[in-house]
Order: sequence, then structure tokens, then C-alpha cells
Amino acid sequence: MTAIINYGVGNLFSLTGSLRHLGIEAIVTADADDIRKADRIILPGVGAFADAKQKLLDTGLVPVLNEEVGNGKPLLGICLGMQMLFQKSYEYGEHDGLGYIKGDVCPLTDDVPATLKVPHIGWNKLIIRDRSNPLLRYTNEGDYVYYVHSYYAKHCEESLIAYSEYHVDVPGLVNHKNVFGTQFHPEKSGSVGLKMLQAFSEVTA
Repeated sequence: MTAIINYGVGNLFSLTGSLRHLGIEAIVTADADDIRKADRIILPGVGAFADAKQKLLDTGLVPVLNEEVGNGKPLLGICLGMQMLFQKSYEYGEHDGLGYIKGDVCPLTDDVPATLKVPHIGWNKLIIRDRSNPLLRYTNEGDYVYYVHSYYAKHCEESLIAYSEYHVDVPGLVNHKNVFGTQFHPEKSGSVGLKMLQAFSEVTA
């Protein structure tokens, strides 16, 4: 069973619908016992980093997440949920992340020309660095995924599995041990995203 963390900022409807379509048992929850009983965890997220981090802290679930990640339970962060996996975010100030993956979250506007639109919205192809990663079991080089973001991960070469080009290399998929993150939205990425969610459902502790 997959526990989807409900802390008030996730795209829960599309995500739960995608998992149901795949026949994957899932529960949307803010209950610590549900998370401990689950086989894997998804941390969704949309909006601003500082607000989302505070809302997650307010649930009291951060110690539970730390415990479960430390025990080897697979965790997938999506979009802002992925950004929260890193050490720092520089979105309107400097904010601590969960620190599961080395790296920082920085504004795209600092690194792309003014001719490119920010937020980066739309479909972009994946360039794969590590073909053996379990989340890419059903994914092919050049498959397209759907992004909506104004900030992106930097200094995360050790965990970078796949990226997309938007003048800079935008980390699309990162992985460190049992912690995975996608900057793109698999639940909005058609059959490619569904296959990635299927692959995550097959990851075991």
C-alpha cells in the first residue's frame, strides 16, 4: 500500500486517480500509523517552498518521515515535494529542506535567458544518465514528461538520474538510496508518467 502525504499543498486528485487507474492501493493520509504501515510513501507538493515546509512541520509528520526513510522505506517526492527532499531552498530567502538528498533549490530566472518563460511549463524530453534506475524500468530515452516549476535543483550530481534541457540541465529524476524525486508531474505525464508510478509501486524496502 502507498501512503500519499496530505499536508494541504498536494495535487492529490490527479495523483490518486492515476494510482487507482493502475490498480495500486493508495491512501491519502496525515496519520502517522498509516504511514508506518504503508509499503512506500509519496510526498506531493505545489506552491511555495516555505509555506509547504511549514504546513508539513505543522502535521507533526517530519519525525515519522525521518524514521521511515531511515528504515529504508521508499519515498517519492513530486514537484515541490521533490524540492523539499534537498538540503536548502533559495525561494524568497533561505529555507531548510528535509535534507535527504544533497543539493539546493534555486531560481530558474538566475540561470536562463530572459527570452525563456519562467515558470517552465510544458512537455520536455528526458535525457537519462542511469538506465538501471528502478523508476526507469518502463521509461525510454527521449520520453516526454510534464513540468510546471520556477525553481530547480542544483549541486545534485551525485543523485541525478535523468534531466531535461531548458537552457540549463533541469534535474527531472533524482535518487539517493531509497529516496526518489521527480521535478515533473508523473500524474500529468500521460502513459510515461503512469509507467513511472507503476515502477515506483514495485520498489521495495
